[in-house]
Amino acid sequence: MKKIFVTGGAGFIGSSFIRLVLNKCPELDIVNFDALTYAGNLANLKDCEKNSRYHFVKGDITDLEQVKTAMRGCDVVVNFAAESHVDRSITDPSIFVKTNVMGTQILLDVAREYNINTFLQVSTDEVYGSLGPTGLFTEDTPLQPNSPYSASKTGADCLVRAAFHTHGMDTRITRCSNNYGPFQFPEKLIPLFISNAMHDKDLPLYGDGANVRDWLFVDDHNRALLAVLEKGKAGEVYNIGGNNEKTNKDITLTLLKILNKPESLIKYVTDRLGHDKRYAIDSSKLQNELGWEPQVDFEEGMTLTVKWYQENAKWWEEIKSGAYMEYYAKQYGNR
Repeated sequence: MKKIFVTGGAGFIGSSFIRLVLNKCPELDIVNFDALTYAGNLANLKDCEKNSRYHFVKGDITDLEQVKTAMRGCDVVVNFAAESHVDRSITDPSIFVKTNVMGTQILLDVAREYNINTFLQVSTDEVYGSLGPTGLFTEDTPLQPNSPYSASKTGADCLVRAAFHTHGMDTRITRCSNNYGPFQFPEKLIPLFISNAMHDKDLPLYGDGANVRDWLFVDDHNRALLAVLEKGKAGEVYNIGGNNEKTNKDITLTLLKILNKPESLIKYVTDRLGHDKRYAIDSSKLQNELGWEPQVDFEEGMTLTVKWYQENAKWWEEIKSGAYMEYYAKQYGNR
């Protein structure tokens, strides 16, 4: 690897990946290609702006000519770019199909034209659907998406797989559990609840709060991505999990305890449509074959995350204004 083409690098996970590469891999340059939609924020990478190995290009992965211009000279693609919020996909699924499916195919087409060495598709455990009370998602679990978002990510994964089998491209897919950590857009559960609680606002908890997710600290996720790039195999899928199964209510109570806020802030709201009951990841393939394991335990990660949001209130207060608050009122106001 010499130059990595990172799509969606101004988002939560992508910006963390860029920061990790710049710090840990001094031989690598990065092109950050991002459309700067609502969740893309260049403030996430303010500390990288003066690094000579970092280059930002504003562009859309659904625009072929923009992609061709920006990807030229790169030898690895890491695709984070995606519409990713389930609630928004229920409201407007078409943009998810355009970005997540069509955009991924355009990236694959250009990567094949340019003889890109490796194409890494960053996906999600949501493509597997919903688990019962027992069991774990493995790389061989059938794909059974239950929301427009996860269906669009499934479509993208299938195109990436097809590029390997049809054209012999070195494509690799990772599927991660729920990420948390600094710089996460405040429509997601943890940053939303931290920022609301800091201002003594209601925490809108879906249903009975019993939905289970496996939580993964964002830096651990990106360390796994580096391991897949460096030691993974073409055509393979690697699951990335944190081994931290928690109900949404457990997460909420943990945050309230760290923030020393009362449980009375919890407001139970009507559950969203098609809400998967449980996700849980088996990461044994990644651990056994590539030597990766999580380094940040749940308690440490949550404490670090809360502290970051407390110390960076200006960052999220600017986001939670204007258009975002209009969306927030529409999403939670009548539940």
